[in-house]
Amino acid sequence: MKAIESRPPAQPSALQQDAIFARERHVTDFEFGPETAHVFDDMVERSVPFYREIQRMVSELAADFAAGGSTLYDLGCATGTTLIALDPMVAPDVHFIGVDNAEAMLAEARRKLMRRSSSRQIDFCLADLHQSPIIENASVVLMILTLQFIRPLHRARVMRRIAQGLNENGCLILVEKLTLGNSLLNRLFINYYDDMKRRHGYSEIEIAGKCEALENVLIPYRLEENRELLLDNGFRHVEEFFRWYNFSALISLK
Repeated sequence: MKAIESRPPAQPSALQQDAIFARERHVTDFEFGPETAHVFDDMVERSVPFYREIQRMVSELAADFAAGGSTLYDLGCATGTTLIALDPMVAPDVHFIGVDNAEAMLAEARRKLMRRSSSRQIDFCLADLHQSPIIENASVVLMILTLQFIRPLHRARVMRRIAQGLNENGCLILVEKLTLGNSLLNRLFINYYDDMKRRHGYSEIEIAGKCEALENVLIPYRLEENRELLLDNGFRHVEEFFRWYNFSALISLK
């Protein structure tokens, strides 16, 4: 993994509203490039149900499992929201590492860090998670809406590597969008999710455009498939701690 400087000499950018799919255009596969990075915080606030509550729950759990002298990893850290939220909650001798494969996301994370006064070292690393991530001396590993973007062929190997790098009694916290085995419920849950996006100000064009862009990029599993993936690759217990229709959060113990 290539280490990225945490706090370069740059000015933080103002929060911008997500309007990427607000006009009709030729839709290509979704990318986490500069256009997405600039509006990402607004995008997840409006696109992920109970996003702030999920962040709060993840922070509580991570803070309880983060052991002094160990490392906390956020795989797919995006703009660093979770690590920044965890900073005041976790002992200062826990090393934070954020990993993402999009340099534009890490640039936004660095800008957000500049707005905070904290002595904690947070290292950001540019890496492709399809390769086995380097996990060492970890008490907590976070994957917040990340695994769904890893191609299924690589997911078991990634889970094994995470489990190998976790210390005994460490945890993996996984938040994912789901698909369902029952076609009727799957369709209804998708409809309820689209209704939520409408309530949060997204237009029909935006909802359809983003759905099309994500079709070949975001590949959700069923809840039972995620459980099996974890239990078959080094974890001894899996517990669901949040559920909203087709979104789920799991904590898995080493």
